[in-house]
Amino acid sequence: MRTLTTFNPGRRNALSGIAGTVASAAMLPSAMAFLQKTPHADEASLSREQVAALLKPLFSCEDPAIWQLLIDAYSDCVLGKIRPPDPPLAFSWIVPGGGYYAQWLWDTMFVLDLLSILPGQQEMIRGVFQNYWDFQQRWNAAKPEFMHGMVANFMAPFDTPGSRDGKTWRTFPAYSQAPLLAWGMERVFQRNGDKELLRAGLGPLESFHEWYWRERDVMNLGLVGVGAYSGVTQEARYETYDREVDLDGLKMIAHPGHPSGKDNGEWYGDIAIPANTAYLLLSEQSLSRMAMTVGDRAMAGRRRARYDHGASAMRKHMWDQHSGCFQAVRTGNMDKIQNPTVGSFVPLMANVPTKAQAARMAAVLATPAWATSLPIPTVAQTDKQFKSDEFWRGDVWPVPNYQVSSGLAAYGLHAAAAHIADRTVANALKIGISERYDSLSGAPLGVKGLGMSASTITLMLDGLTSRYELRNLRPFKPATS
Repeated sequence: MRTLTTFNPGRRNALSGIAGTVASAAMLPSAMAFLQKTPHADEASLSREQVAALLKPLFSCEDPAIWQLLIDAYSDCVLGKIRPPDPPLAFSWIVPGGGYYAQWLWDTMFVLDLLSILPGQQEMIRGVFQNYWDFQQRWNAAKPEFMHGMVANFMAPFDTPGSRDGKTWRTFPAYSQAPLLAWGMERVFQRNGDKELLRAGLGPLESFHEWYWRERDVMNLGLVGVGAYSGVTQEARYETYDREVDLDGLKMIAHPGHPSGKDNGEWYGDIAIPANTAYLLLSEQSLSRMAMTVGDRAMAGRRRARYDHGASAMRKHMWDQHSGCFQAVRTGNMDKIQNPTVGSFVPLMANVPTKAQAARMAAVLATPAWATSLPIPTVAQTDKQFKSDEFWRGDVWPVPNYQVSSGLAAYGLHAAAAHIADRTVANALKIGISERYDSLSGAPLGVKGLGMSASTITLMLDGLTSRYELRNLRPFKPATS
């Protein structure tokens, strides 16, 4: 999902707003003074003590180890990932961490979810989302109409050194990412009630969703795949889990629903996948609810119709009773690809399975194929491609664990959800927050303190754990159908 570069400019200006919140709330007046003392520092940031003071009025926790994990998550994965405006990003933005220097699409949503708990961050969060809408407008102005609405996989500053300097945005990245923007916006709204965020974003979001259905549901069945306007197969895979095994045989084809010609190249993958389809359906539910919140019943109806069509298609074409999950299919003949991945269980979060299917999924997750020492492996142990530390081919990522646990709990399968959630948190307490982990040993892999891996905290805040408790003292309004 990412392309690496190396660059790490200071975040003093972006963090000054957070420090101002600390000081103005009389939580820790020295925070602002700290930043004022270092006006030219390359890496001015809040200390662990300052972050602890900021969090203390907002959370309830009796376990010192969990409290320290919370401080680490906010220091390293949330506040530590804010960057000041840097053209073409006109507003503060979120970087994943490590060498990933740009604002990505799905990573950012999990960071904003936790940032929105902090008081006084409405303007900053509006700006982070506006960066997406600004890109969409630039893209629309430069591209033919059938491409309009796309939001790119990531948006890099123009001055990023190396080949990914942001100036190549017309041609790279010419692909998107897991469509979770609407879900992320709804999570923020449920925490801070910012209707202005919704009013500014619903139009661009609907345009993005329509682009996704038009350009990724190539058979118009309600099932989405991957693609890239560059025609590069691996770049198409970056729209989902970079190296997931069910896309090993991906081929790029022309869009069967578009007229032939120069505007219909071999830009579209021939495989529809359960993960991205479920993510889009999850976001359609969010967009429908947010539209109702602002009184746009027509939009809400359009989005609900898209959801109903896609959920029905997933149950019809992707469900596989033997494997107990949803499988990728070849768009030409609807043949299933017999290599389930962790994405095969993500439809739980989008309320796609029937109750019987959800129970079957929970039972399968408890079998030796999926019940690794640290669940959930990105591919079953029984798959010949499985390797416990391999990128999306046997390792474990906190975000899919959160998503599957959340889905299981929504079906009342709380014990199955807690098993995954508890082991995820226990491993983070032992090892620390990391991009991903070895599914057999639990060893950390990838970037330490990756932003979206703060979803380890979200597992507890959403009440998915049974052994660990962490409560947000600010009201949270859960989504309702």
